[in-house]
Amino acid sequence: MNVSSTEEMRYLPPELRCISHQAPLLLESDDTGSARLLACTQGCRVPFVNGVPRFVPAHNYAAGFGLQWKAFRKTQLDSYTGTTVSRDRLARCLGAALDVLSGKTVLEVGCGAGRFTELMLAAGARVCACDLSNAVEANYENCCQSPNYFVCQADVRQLPLARKSFDFVVCLGVIQHTPNPEETITALAQYVKPGGSLVIDHYGYDYPMTGPRRVVRQLLLHLPPRTAKAVALAIGRLLLPLHKLGWNDKRGRWRLRKLLTRISPVVDYYETYPQLSRKLLAEWSLLDTHDTLTDYYKHLRSVEEIRECLAACGFVNLEVYHGGNGVEARARAPLSSDRRKCA
Repeated sequence: MNVSSTEEMRYLPPELRCISHQAPLLLESDDTGSARLLACTQGCRVPFVNGVPRFVPAHNYAAGFGLQWKAFRKTQLDSYTGTTVSRDRLARCLGAALDVLSGKTVLEVGCGAGRFTELMLAAGARVCACDLSNAVEANYENCCQSPNYFVCQADVRQLPLARKSFDFVVCLGVIQHTPNPEETITALAQYVKPGGSLVIDHYGYDYPMTGPRRVVRQLLLHLPPRTAKAVALAIGRLLLPLHKLGWNDKRGRWRLRKLLTRISPVVDYYETYPQLSRKLLAEWSLLDTHDTLTDYYKHLRSVEEIRECLAACGFVNLEVYHGGNGVEARARAPLSSDRRKCA
């Protein structure tokens, strides 16, 4: 990706703040005048790299996800698949049609390549997206033409944004991959404005971590991210032809599928997303095989544990249930009137 300075970040959200001083960040040029950066009045400077401001070092525990989303930049975008897979998931988690986002401010944490970012922008939201990995580059390539869009590389525990500023804070497919899920949820809660909504999901205890996946993952976690990616995709490409043999209703091949679900580490979505073409099924399988076998953290939580954490953060109108990848939840930050009623 090579973005010229004239193409860098057309929109800066008013909520943007210096992490150290909480002062507004403004767009400036460096001392040579050849590159743009963000600066606060106290002298802090944040560089743009490939069009995206970076508030964290390039290498961290999420590096594998950056490699993944740059390799599969469009795979899960509804605009690429011609389906509504991502839209359906987002609407289900929101508990409403996407037009509820029209004219609203949205903070999307763990934005990846932008499967949900593009949908929220199309719905008329003003979106501030962030990711710990350099998946932000894939997100930027996919979404940079949209107005009211900002993306940065940052840590959820130290976001460069004003607190209590967003109508919606959305974090899907992410929290289980952070060092401490409860700490992550608590951090997310700080950015929801009074009356606003937090929308999250989390792996449940029924997550299909089979024996073969567990063994291969433990081996790959000892490898550098690029090597782990190459090995995970090689495993996927080697075993996918066997999985494809079972992608029909013939009795013998169905038995092959049942066997593979027990002994193969490959993630197979044949029954989950029948609306995808065989080409896309294979692409999604490779993507999530890498995801499943290389994620540095993989936490599991119950409905009760997520509900307890949201309640401890002070949220009201909790809706927490089994769904999607395990547990889905949404909750509202109380208004001052809500607090008076509880007093």
